[in-house]
Amino acid sequence: MGESNTQTTHFVLVHGLSAGAWVWYKVKPMLEAAGHSVTALDMSASGVNAKTLEEVRTFDQYNEPLTEFMANLPEDEKVVLVGHSLGGLNLAFAMEKFPEKISLAIFVTAILPDTQHRPSFMLEKFLESSSPSVGAEEEQQNTSSTLFQLTPIEDLTLQALLKRPESMFLESLSKANKFTNDRYGSVRRVYIVCTKDLLLTPSLQLSMIEQNEVKEVMHIPADHMAEFSKPKELSQGILKLARKHA
Repeated sequence: MGESNTQTTHFVLVHGLSAGAWVWYKVKPMLEAAGHSVTALDMSASGVNAKTLEEVRTFDQYNEPLTEFMANLPEDEKVVLVGHSLGGLNLAFAMEKFPEKISLAIFVTAILPDTQHRPSFMLEKFLESSSPSVGAEEEQQNTSSTLFQLTPIEDLTLQALLKRPESMFLESLSKANKFTNDRYGSVRRVYIVCTKDLLLTPSLQLSMIEQNEVKEVMHIPADHMAEFSKPKELSQGILKLARKHA
């Protein structure tokens, strides 16, 4: 832990679908207690972001809060991006646009796109592998107790109370340019596999990892909502990976 006392890292946390910056409420103080700077962002029409889903038609518009944050970073500052679930795609677009501002990208049971296919490809694979009732997470409230089997009931209740209308923006992602090796591919990335994930299954996580150059793969015994079910293990994993690779 000595390194974390002498070198402060700026972590930028990006939530997944049907969520907001609030999902990091357990993880953020743990990272800050280790002496680091932490920014948790709400994507457009998510969390307390003022926009409605009707105003957000494309993934680029959805990702504007992260894009604007990265654009406004000081020239000499680099950050560690942490993306959960759909947030992996938010990271990928930021990596493509601002590779020089990112020292490490940490994917937490997240969509990890490749450079051979359109950005929608891995998301489509996920939907194909999901049962109809899971699908686009539209029935999350009804299935949350079985899908997120390790998450405390208080956090499932919080999630249900704060849930907002959602979209995966598949149409716009299917038309977006492929990510490039020169930019997206140049950013170091690591992956945290959640071994008890019943939504984005470990086999699907590993298949995405196999199609990408990943510096390290870490496993934690969390369900899909690792921020809720295993916040201590997740925080420790994020800190360890950042010390080693950022």
